[in-house]
Amino acid sequence: MGFWIFVIMLAVIWLLFTKKKKSPPCKVNSKTITKINHSSKQKSLNNPDSSVINMHSQVDDDDELATFSFVNGQAVEYSASRQPSRESAARSNTTPARWVKPGESITIQNVVINHGHFYFGGRLKTHSSGEYGYLYNDGSDASLVNDAFPIEPISRHYYDESLGYWPTFATLSPRCRGAYLDWLASDRSDASCPVGYVFIYFYGLERRVLADGTQESISDNEFKALFEEISRLRTVFQASGSFQHYATQLLEMMSILRPKLLSMHSESEYFSSRSSILFRLNLATVVDKGQPVCADLALAWIHYFPDYTLRTPARRCHSEFSALFKQRYTQKYGDGIVVKPNKTRLYLSYTPASGTLRELQVKKQMDLPDPSVLKAPVQKLIPVAESCINALDAYSRYLGKKDASPSDVAAIMLLPDEILTEDAEHLFAEFKHWADEKIREHSGLATVADFWARLGMPVPDKINKKEAELMQNFARRAGYGIAPDMRYHLVRPEPEGHIVLFPEGHAEFYVPSAEFTSVSVALRLGAMIAQIDKRVDDAEQVTLEKTIDHNDALSPTEKRSLHAYLTWRLNTPANQAGLKGKIEQLSDKEKSTIGNVIISVACADGKIDPAEIKQLEKIYTSLGLDSSTVTSDIHRLSTAETTPTATLQTPSATSGAFSLDGRILARHESDTTDVRQLLSTIFTEDEPADESPAESPSHTGAGLDEAHHQLYQRLLEKERWARNEVAELCQQFNLMLSGAIEAINDWSFEQVDAPVLDDDDDIYVDLEIAQELKG
Repeated sequence: MGFWIFVIMLAVIWLLFTKKKKSPPCKVNSKTITKINHSSKQKSLNNPDSSVINMHSQVDDDDELATFSFVNGQAVEYSASRQPSRESAARSNTTPARWVKPGESITIQNVVINHGHFYFGGRLKTHSSGEYGYLYNDGSDASLVNDAFPIEPISRHYYDESLGYWPTFATLSPRCRGAYLDWLASDRSDASCPVGYVFIYFYGLERRVLADGTQESISDNEFKALFEEISRLRTVFQASGSFQHYATQLLEMMSILRPKLLSMHSESEYFSSRSSILFRLNLATVVDKGQPVCADLALAWIHYFPDYTLRTPARRCHSEFSALFKQRYTQKYGDGIVVKPNKTRLYLSYTPASGTLRELQVKKQMDLPDPSVLKAPVQKLIPVAESCINALDAYSRYLGKKDASPSDVAAIMLLPDEILTEDAEHLFAEFKHWADEKIREHSGLATVADFWARLGMPVPDKINKKEAELMQNFARRAGYGIAPDMRYHLVRPEPEGHIVLFPEGHAEFYVPSAEFTSVSVALRLGAMIAQIDKRVDDAEQVTLEKTIDHNDALSPTEKRSLHAYLTWRLNTPANQAGLKGKIEQLSDKEKSTIGNVIISVACADGKIDPAEIKQLEKIYTSLGLDSSTVTSDIHRLSTAETTPTATLQTPSATSGAFSLDGRILARHESDTTDVRQLLSTIFTEDEPADESPAESPSHTGAGLDEAHHQLYQRLLEKERWARNEVAELCQQFNLMLSGAIEAINDWSFEQVDAPVLDDDDDIYVDLEIAQELKG
């Protein structure tokens, strides 16, 4: 079938030329070249049964347009048009173009534009060859608004494929031209409009600054107005990283061209352009004058140095990294390091955004060193940068999680002290005031709900590991300890329960001693006995407090922590979680010794009622002791060998006080000391399980399909990738760039709760996260 269609086409072409020879001569350019639309041809080959297929021959600007049609493969019509296209007329438009200034009203295709700042007309003024080496000297410009082109009125939000990567007004479709004119007629502040229109407009501003600024006199007032307009655009369209780069680069260039009129010296300017023009010039000037390199320049230097790549925390938390770097750099080097001028001369060039402007060399006559190529000074800066990156690592990982925000309490707590925000400082100040009041008036006792209210957060349904760590870390950052602390007290608070705050808290790298562990377990057991009668007598509490105060092996920090833990235990319902398994491992002698400790605490309040005896019998039973010996043990323990001063109050007694001689307690002190180590292994709290156990990272690639897995393996080959390189890799695996990055990061979140790829114009691989993913 394809062969016959090809034969028919040849026949039609033969008939066409034959007909033209026989027909009366018409005014056709002898240089006419007929071209067949190959897409239409391909369509006819793929669908020979289509009822009507039109084919057009497109000729040069001054040639006529020939049209013929096929119906079911048969040629049925031929016509010739001598009307030149509007595109041809527009390209031949020689009307001198001019710069439309703000405030001048101009109407184009019934669209009234009042804000100026664009070129309008057919052709721009050309110049003699070589006079202006940064212009393509053909009279055209990417931004030139030529009203001879076809223009269809439409909303400024419209766009199609003609608004490509390097758009020009001439190559836009008629509708896109109408949309661009609609944008020009607006206040040019709609950030939702396609950024391609902003670039076309920007090309004109760029030409006005770089070309007209040297070819003709532009006043300082207009130059400054252009600077302000570009700055405004950069703010409105800040979502486009590409536009941010080119806009800031032009602002830098303008400040270099007229330094007395304009200035840009802040660190933020250096980075928003990703261009080193202003940085290199300022660094060269400082070094040439023998001045110290300030913190802003040092930060820019570490950023632009080609042999060092800032890791993920510095990129993800740029503002925090910048603030921390400048503080630590100033702390270490004062006003800054002093660098000796080198022999390499400074050469600067400007790469325009517009395709109709060439690269421009900056300040050909300046004679300055180029210290940016030196390595030795940067070696002093790298350790400072690395210390800041390490300090921000946990904060960066948190922000890498889905739905995380720098304003989260969990994020604030991970910030280094040097760069706490004003809001964070206010939050901690209010918390300290509340905590001091609780310690002063209630021995630090507070409800869990009240604690979370101080954080401005609702109390969670359950205190799992993540919530417990948040409470501990927040209290530590505020300068307090919290009990219970699961790291040391081996238990977590309950949402409806209490916590106890104490000043200073545990040291950052505190490791509990064996004595601390033993006493904390003894306190738990003693508190359990003291709560048998549903109330805690002062004497019972004093007895337990002496266990802490009279132990010289405990440090002051440990004593504060244990006192808080005891207060919490005495205000929290007792339980025996985790005891049964340990009790089964005890010998009869060990069980008997523990029974003596329990009786000592029970006798501390000077009385024992039948309910307490019943509870003691239950505990004896759980210890494997003979519950019938409880009464005799109480009597034996409360009777001194030399001076019996204690008496047991039985149910039939009507009066009389039960007291214990201090020497009796002293007698059993050695028993208590001997049993502490034993208690630490018996009554250790089983750590409550989280609602969902943490998943251990699976092997690399698990959870990814084959294409995404292979892409991820390729990306591991280096830390930094140009965006187009990753796009090419994605094409090899039939993947879309943005979707592939999202899929790999979603998988990374599932494994280690952090993203492994950082999409920041270039694509970065977080090698530390990648290592974790390997398991």
